Amino acid sequence: MRDFSGDHGWLSINTATVRKSSGVELPLPQIIEACARRGIRAISPWRDQVASAGLATVSKLVRDHGLALSGYCRGGMFPAIDQAGRQAARDDNRRAVDEARELGAACLVLVVGGLPGALAGRAAHKDIALSRSQVTDGIAELLEYSRSARMPLAIEPLHPMYAADRACINTLEQALDLCEQLDPLSTGADAGADGTTQPAALGVAVDVYHVWWDPKLQSQIERAGRARQMALHVCDWLTPTVDLLNDRGMMGDGVIDIARIRGWMEDNGFAGFSEVEIFSSANWWQREHGEVLDTCIARHRSAV
Repeated sequence: MRDFSGDHGWLSINTATVRKSSGVELPLPQIIEACARRGIRAISPWRDQVASAGLATVSKLVRDHGLALSGYCRGGMFPAIDQAGRQAARDDNRRAVDEARELGAACLVLVVGGLPGALAGRAAHKDIALSRSQVTDGIAELLEYSRSARMPLAIEPLHPMYAADRACINTLEQALDLCEQLDPLSTGADAGADGTTQPAALGVAVDVYHVWWDPKLQSQIERAGRARQMALHVCDWLTPTVDLLNDRGMMGDGVIDIARIRGWMEDNGFAGFSEVEIFSSANWWQREHGEVLDTCIARHRSAV
């Protein structure tokens, strides 16, 4: 397992973590500049932040600062009530692939969606099996396009509390079942002739906030192997949690054994960035962004 105690070379900042500074929306170019000043080598931006700043502007900033993108947030949201809705999702996901490619992202993260309309407060139906079927079809179709763009897709299973409105794929096991169904790897296909790993077209993003509770987590990480592990997102689960969406904790402030999960992943070949992704409307988004980034650096060394 890599030793992070001496530096933060493998820290990535998901830009949602400093979406706000002292309660005020912080433009993405300022986030990028603040990360670069602190020697943070990687980020994972959100599409709305990129759109606000302009894709060309963000792409140039990333290149000028020599930043890597541990991922790009996000594609997905496949289920819809009619063909027009499914076509809109298809078009939007293709745009997300194009943006990710322009920015040089390691993968496009997929939050797959749940019951149509539930995110807006009124689900169109209660058939979660139908939603899961539409997710399968949507990823299968997008995969054809993403392969041609050489942009890996990473399914992010979300905690079951989000099954209705954000993601009906809720365990790493479900996500890997989809990977194997849609992007099968033959025995040994994840290793080239020289022994190096060949990336899969479809893999998983492991967010500790969503999967830490799963009794099958270690075995499913082993199942994923090197080729399927595309991203690691870190934060902490607070007790009590007062808002299920926007009360994530800073690493070390909650109950997740983050280092153990990272160890399982690294034992199975993961060697990427630890991407800090914190939504915190009442705490960290109310602080000055420099303080938040400095705390991320310190906790990456001590708690990740």
